[in-house]
Amino acid sequence: MARRRKGDPVSGWICLDKPYDLTSTHAVSRVRRIFNAQKAGHAGTLDPLATGILPIALGEATKTVPFLVDADKAYRFTIAWGRTTATHDREGETLTASDVRPTLAQVEAALPSFVGEIMQTPPIFSAIKVDGERAYDLARAGQPVELKARPVTIHSARVADAPDADHITLEIECGKGTYVRAVVRDLAEMLGACGHVADLRRTRVGGFTEASAVTLEMLEDLGHKVRQSEALLPVETALDDIPELAVTDEDAFRLKQGRPIVLVPRQVEAVKARLKPGSRIVSATSGGSVVALCEMRAGRLEPSRVFNL
Repeated sequence: MARRRKGDPVSGWICLDKPYDLTSTHAVSRVRRIFNAQKAGHAGTLDPLATGILPIALGEATKTVPFLVDADKAYRFTIAWGRTTATHDREGETLTASDVRPTLAQVEAALPSFVGEIMQTPPIFSAIKVDGERAYDLARAGQPVELKARPVTIHSARVADAPDADHITLEIECGKGTYVRAVVRDLAEMLGACGHVADLRRTRVGGFTEASAVTLEMLEDLGHKVRQSEALLPVETALDDIPELAVTDEDAFRLKQGRPIVLVPRQVEAVKARLKPGSRIVSATSGGSVVALCEMRAGRLEPSRVFNL
C-alpha cells in the first residue's frame, strides 16, 4: 500500500519576493509550511545576499519547474568601485584595491561588449560542480578551482542610476546561466578598476515579475487568516511561452492515462504556427486547466508530463 504524503495537496506558484540573507532552500521551506503543502520546489537559485523574485512551485506546479529554470531573467544591481573581493560581492575578502573610479560615460561605452551571446567564466564561488563537488565548497576549503568559460546570452544592459563616483547601478535582461557577479568582475577588469556587487535584486523570472510578488510577511499574515490561497498563481503561469491546445474531455482522459491523441490537420497547423523553433512541446488544456505537457509528433500529442488538478 502506497504511503500517504504528509500535508495538503496544494498546487500552484508563489512569486516570492525573497528577503536579504535567506537561502532559496529556507525560503521554500517557509512557504511550504505556510501552505502545509505536500511538495515544494523553486525555479532558479537566488543567492542569500540577493533579494527579489524567487518563484516557488507547490504540488503539481513542481512538474513545470524545468520550463521556468530555462526562462529569461532580469536583474538590477549596484557596483561599488574600489575593491575586488574573492566572492565578487560585499561579503568577500578583499583581494585588491584601486583608486580608479570609472565615469558614467566609460561604463556606458563598455556595456555593448556585454550584450549578445558572450563567453563568460562563472565565479569560483558558484554552485557549479567540479568532479562532483560544488565549486564554492572547494573555494571555501582553499582548493584551486578552474572553471571553463561558457556561452551565455545578455539581451540588454543599461545604466539605471549613478548616485556618486563610488557606485553605479545597472539593469540587465539575460538568459539562463548568466552570473551578475561575473559581469561585474569582467566590466571592472575591462575598465582597469576594482569593483564588486554591493546590492543585487532579481526583478523578473519569465512571466513572474515584481508586480505579482509577495513577501514572506504578507504570506504569513494571510496564513494566519487562512487566506494564503489568495497569493497562489495557477500552475500554467510557468508555461507562458508554450502554446496551448484545448482538447475534448475524452482526449483529456486519454492523455491523463498516458496515451497519445490524434490531432486533426487544422489543429496541427494551429499548433505549428505557435511553436518555438526546434520545440515540440504543447500544453493540452481542458476546462481551463492544464491536463498534460505533450510532444507533438506526426500529427499526434504524446503526453510527457500529466497533471492531476
